[in-house]
Amino acid sequence: MACNWSLCGICENRQMTKSSVVWCSECDEGLCGDCKEHHSISKGTKNHETISIAEYEKLPTEVLQIAQICKLHNEKYELFCRKHDCPCCKKCVKSHNECKGLTDINELIKNVKTSNAFYEIEQSLLEVAENVKRLSDNRTENSNSVRDKKREIEAEIKRTRTKINDHLDNLQDDFMKELMVVEQKEISKIQKLLTTLKKKEKEISEVQDNIASIKQHASELQTFLTMKYIEKNIAVNQKFIQSITTSDITNQVNISCQINKSLQQITASVQRFGEIIVSSDPCDYTFQRRKDREAQIMVIPSTRNIDNLTLTLQKHFDTSLSDVRGCSLLPGGRMVFSNYGQNKIRVLKSDGSKDFEISKIGVTLDVVFIGDDDIAVTSGDSETISIIDLKKQKLKKSIKINSTNNGAVYRDGHLIYCSREKGLQIISLSDESIKNVTRNKLSYLAYVTTFDDKLIYTNYDKHSVACCDYHGNILWTFCDTNVLNYPLGISVDNDGHVFVAGYITHNVVVISPDGQRCRQLLSSKDGLMNPQVLHYDQYTNKLLVANESKDAFLYEVK
Repeated sequence: MACNWSLCGICENRQMTKSSVVWCSECDEGLCGDCKEHHSISKGTKNHETISIAEYEKLPTEVLQIAQICKLHNEKYELFCRKHDCPCCKKCVKSHNECKGLTDINELIKNVKTSNAFYEIEQSLLEVAENVKRLSDNRTENSNSVRDKKREIEAEIKRTRTKINDHLDNLQDDFMKELMVVEQKEISKIQKLLTTLKKKEKEISEVQDNIASIKQHASELQTFLTMKYIEKNIAVNQKFIQSITTSDITNQVNISCQINKSLQQITASVQRFGEIIVSSDPCDYTFQRRKDREAQIMVIPSTRNIDNLTLTLQKHFDTSLSDVRGCSLLPGGRMVFSNYGQNKIRVLKSDGSKDFEISKIGVTLDVVFIGDDDIAVTSGDSETISIIDLKKQKLKKSIKINSTNNGAVYRDGHLIYCSREKGLQIISLSDESIKNVTRNKLSYLAYVTTFDDKLIYTNYDKHSVACCDYHGNILWTFCDTNVLNYPLGISVDNDGHVFVAGYITHNVVVISPDGQRCRQLLSSKDGLMNPQVLHYDQYTNKLLVANESKDAFLYEVK
């Protein structure tokens, strides 16, 4: 902080001491009653927001201690250097002349409390807390299983003990003591880890409790800088959890015993009742991450919006296909298209030339890359989903789902697909279990995509695009036939911008993440003629658009 928040900064500069009653985050100082009145009517400060000192005191200590002015030059932060991940004042710029990522800090902190970045911080904290809890539960369960196994061994020992003479009592006692020592030793190890985890859980809980206070009372800059601090703390906790889960300390401890077979012969040579065996298996705990992406989550809010998106044509090529119902960009720059009329898929190289075709796999509608050189192909009325091995160029397996399946999208081992009368459905590709998301009837040819915890799908019967959560609750609906008529293919970028192909309007439209605004990106002037499908690759920022027949276009999106 620039000054003592309990005293009026203006009066302090005038060699007077008055207690402050409100705090102005923009001025970074407290104000007494008289100065507060002048502050509220002064031309330069009348639009500044203030909060009472009582409310300001509720902010966490680490937030109150964050400097909002440059410590080196004693000037306000006005820029943020993306390269060095730090705020800068005007004088700091001299040491950042070579940095290309200097951004007006007021743009970055604008609406930061409601930004995706702040949401990501909250969700990441929840994720870390959940992982700590799950790890604690896992260790507690192992501790209980050791106790249960101990009871089983005790029972076995007693059953064996009834078959032998009293002269083995001493051996039995020694054996029981050995078992107790082993049990206590192993449980002691687990309890030690549990103590560490509970301490970590308490620390994370305190940060989570502070989040609500920060969101309500901290300044935008305080919030932004606190987010940077929390982000680093999250990374430390994640490394802590990963280091635990990959170490021997979380191996699954098992105890068992081997009863001496000689006991059955009751010979004087028997010196031990048996042997306690301690073994361990790799921990079955899976460290969960909220997003399975190659890139780390960036705390700095995205500056991209639908108004500044630009498309640069990289390739225009002829697919030599008619009735294209699905397309997808593959790793390495290859592209795959489906031909509904001829029941085949065609893979093109990155330069647009033909690589290979696969036919005789049944009806082919949408095509979705699912990893490991595999794609899933939906089939419309055929009620099957085909899994194709692109490396071997043949059908890998066919999944019977007993429902229609049109447009589809892949996420975390699951395929989400449009099932007309049954609405949206999700199938696990591992156990092939199916569940419904929504039972809202969809059009004959509908497509779906996903972003965070949302599903966005097209419905050409109503000329609309709808967004719902994974419980089927509608969050927003977009419908404007002047801009988008007969929407089909749909995809989404890393910031939640929704790209839609307009079949009748011969265009590609982008819709804002909240569904409130739209902008036409491509039209018939760009060669679009009844475009049916498109696909946005979130790793390369490339957009593939395919007309119903022949023409396809690959764009770079910035």
